[in-house]
Amino acid sequence: MTEQTFVLPDVGEGLTEAEIVQWRVAPGDAVAVNDVLVEIETAKSLVELPSPYAGTVGELLAGEGSTVEVGAPIITIGSTDAAPPAPAQPTTVPEPTDPGGSVLVGYGTGGAVSSRRRKPAERPVKASVGVVAKPPIRKLARDLGVDLSAVTPSGPAGEVTREDVVKHAEQASVFRNIETPEWGAVREETIPVPPPAAPAPVDDAREESIPVRGVRKATANAMTSSAYSAPHVSVWVDVDATRTMELVKRLKASPDFADVKISPLLIMARAVIWALRRTPMINAAWVDGDDGAQIRMRHYVNLGIAAATPRGLLVPNIKDAQAMNTRELAKALENLTLTAREGKTSPADQTGGTFTITNIGVFGVDAGTPIINPGEAGIIALGAIRQKPWVVDGEVRPRWVTTVSGSFDHRVVDGDGISRFIADVASVLEEPALLLD
Repeated sequence: MTEQTFVLPDVGEGLTEAEIVQWRVAPGDAVAVNDVLVEIETAKSLVELPSPYAGTVGELLAGEGSTVEVGAPIITIGSTDAAPPAPAQPTTVPEPTDPGGSVLVGYGTGGAVSSRRRKPAERPVKASVGVVAKPPIRKLARDLGVDLSAVTPSGPAGEVTREDVVKHAEQASVFRNIETPEWGAVREETIPVPPPAAPAPVDDAREESIPVRGVRKATANAMTSSAYSAPHVSVWVDVDATRTMELVKRLKASPDFADVKISPLLIMARAVIWALRRTPMINAAWVDGDDGAQIRMRHYVNLGIAAATPRGLLVPNIKDAQAMNTRELAKALENLTLTAREGKTSPADQTGGTFTITNIGVFGVDAGTPIINPGEAGIIALGAIRQKPWVVDGEVRPRWVTTVSGSFDHRVVDGDGISRFIADVASVLEEPALLLD
């Protein structure tokens, strides 16, 4: 008996390697010429390789799932006849007519081969079971555990498409390596959580540690308490603020405001106060007491303004802002800002706030999801005001556009109140004349 070694052939696609998908034989099996030995996958198709020898399978030299280069041995067959092997072809769909034909290297040829590296035709490959599908679709089907023969094709000429495979997988609830287990006898179990990893050592030469104290410590405690106690819900809306910018320009030119700094923040503050009057729950607060939780309504507005200072973030507030006219509010905003920047804000000015504005637009930021100041039910952010294309009366025109965003305590106010409040603020920025009511 002569032992023949079968090497991976070039199946006519100019390939350099292929993956062993499934062996159809095992050591000791008797095979005849043209019996299928193995199914391989190339870059273009799935191919079944027939045996060029008759005899008994010796050793499988490549495992399923492994990638083998062309010319590498993949199986040995003990043969009683060492005659040259019979011609054989892999079971794939025939390619368009080729003068020499594409054959397996070492199998013999029926004529001269015109070009070994010809470009393969882009067309579906039909497997021996009669299913028409491209190689990527076949791979997807294998990954999802879908039997292509059970899929109803919807493509041209009966081709199975990606949508067909996905739809079949969803309908049959077939997912790779996932099975639906039976309900266990134990109703509950506790899974231990590993302890946190030790912190990395500090590189004193490249890092430094800054003690957390003062304003930074107070801010950190307040923001952590708010973030983990008040369920935040955030909303935002784009606004055409062109008329707000026109009003700011007119106020700056007015003799009545000659000695006061005027900015869009002033109109934003007036808009917030007006909107709070229309939706008073935004100005309320959640209070936990010995007799249970309460919602405390405030019929006044202590308007907080988030300020970046050398000491850190401060939120001083303007007491009874609802009672001020536009000039008084402008003066209060100017004094508050100057005092904060100089680090002279008193503790009394930082307590008792009912609602906060943060002007992130001065940093060039469009929008954000700010954290609510403790003791309040909401915070609103004014984004950068930029010229952008905007549709006005069916025409695209350059307009001054900003984004108004905010976060709110969902324990205190519901979605309709939040939406109404944001819409009211946006309405005033779009048409400041609403403040004349």
